[in-house]
Amino acid sequence: MYIKTLTAITLCAASAIASAQAMTKAEYDAAKDRVEMNYKTAKKSCDALKDNAKDICEVEAKGKEKVEKAELEHKYKATLGNARKLEEVKADTTYDLAKEKCEDQAGDAQKVCKADAKAVHDRAVKAAKEKT
Repeated sequence: MYIKTLTAITLCAASAIASAQAMTKAEYDAAKDRVEMNYKTAKKSCDALKDNAKDICEVEAKGKEKVEKAELEHKYKATLGNARKLEEVKADTTYDLAKEKCEDQAGDAQKVCKADAKAVHDRAVKAAKEKT
């Protein structure tokens, strides 16, 4: 009898956890709107900056939006494809930001910086594809 009770409690807990993770279409749409509003606010805060600092700020804002949308899509539809896409988006946004930061350097230092960023990006994308 103890095993049956424990099994029933475990199944109820698992069911509650699974339903808590599920997201309705309305919740998804509301979260997507929040992500877009956060992006607009972050991009607007970049207007006070100049030169490459402004470019970096804008790349960060856009990257954060892309990652949040990919995370949201993965929460809404938890598939292997969405998990891989999330990891790839993270790698791409990290790469875009690293490239933009390399613009502050000049000559060979800039080339090395961009080459390093590309190598890190390629490894991250490869790792994402191997996971799924």
